[in-house]
Amino acid sequence: MQISATARLLISGQAPGARVHATGLPFNDPSGDRLRGWMGVTRDQFYDSARIAVAAMGFCYPGRDAKGADLPPRRECRASWHDDLFRLAPQIDTIFAVGRAAQVYHSARLGRPLPPSASLEEIIRICAAQIDLRPRLLALPHPSWRNNGWLKRRPWFEHEIKPLARALAAWTLMDCDEGKF
Repeated sequence: MQISATARLLISGQAPGARVHATGLPFNDPSGDRLRGWMGVTRDQFYDSARIAVAAMGFCYPGRDAKGADLPPRRECRASWHDDLFRLAPQIDTIFAVGRAAQVYHSARLGRPLPPSASLEEIIRICAAQIDLRPRLLALPHPSWRNNGWLKRRPWFEHEIKPLARALAAWTLMDCDEGKF
């Protein structure tokens, strides 16, 4: 997690993977490289906690299931800390919700609950259609290689959502640099 009283852009993911958990640095893996590419930010910009906050729905690596896949974030993290954490960070103006747990939580927290049966594609489109609401919420698929097939079958993501993510990151970081809090 990285958070400050000045960061206006929040990256909210699922939970750290084993590699990230070992380093203690959020998105310190190829998924982070892809996410930074989608956002159009450098590694230095991404890890500048005065500008960008990162708070996963689970603060620790949740382990693997019987099939070897990462388990979902542990529920007690959200229940114990998230509501208070985000009440203490009212300056957050833009949220990139990476993964279903983050998308469902932040949509509900902002009074924009998602339909329970919505697919990832539907969630991304719903959030993009509401991008003028504040705080802005952009849903993104996890940038893992596991989603390469999903991304390849949906070229609209590359042409519509990736430019939107870059624009939102640029606008939010520009406001932060100009001291518009």
